[in-house]
Amino acid sequence: MGKNFSPIFHPQLTPQEMLEMGVFWGKYMTDCQNEFPSSWFKNAKLSSQRKDPKLNFFKVNASLPLSFRHGKWWMYEDDPRGWFQRYCRYYMGRRCADDERQIKRRKAMMRHVKAIRNNCYPLDRECRKRQRQAVLHRAYDSRKI
Repeated sequence: MGKNFSPIFHPQLTPQEMLEMGVFWGKYMTDCQNEFPSSWFKNAKLSSQRKDPKLNFFKVNASLPLSFRHGKWWMYEDDPRGWFQRYCRYYMGRRCADDERQIKRRKAMMRHVKAIRNNCYPLDRECRKRQRQAVLHRAYDSRKI
């Protein structure tokens, strides 16, 4: 687990770290925890009732709902919850035909990392909070930008 990644895929955060920091309104993966190590959820910021942007690390809504994403080319049918579900499975060792495309999609998030670097003072967590949360959703540690 957490090894043998593609040479072009360098996540800065593990799924457990992301869940503990607060991602996807606290609602993501609340109905499929049995698939993943229980340790990932021990200190996770989750909401069993509804989406809560306050559970996100930057306390903002920074992503589109899954209902918007379904039917788009972004989604892979084996990962109906999207990129993070795929990343969790990849982290646990699964490899699939969609990996290369999804890794390229993640790399495309660098435009947001660059925007944060170009428009914010270093480590200013109040600057571009939505972009910071969005890159956090792709395993970039935006606390360090």
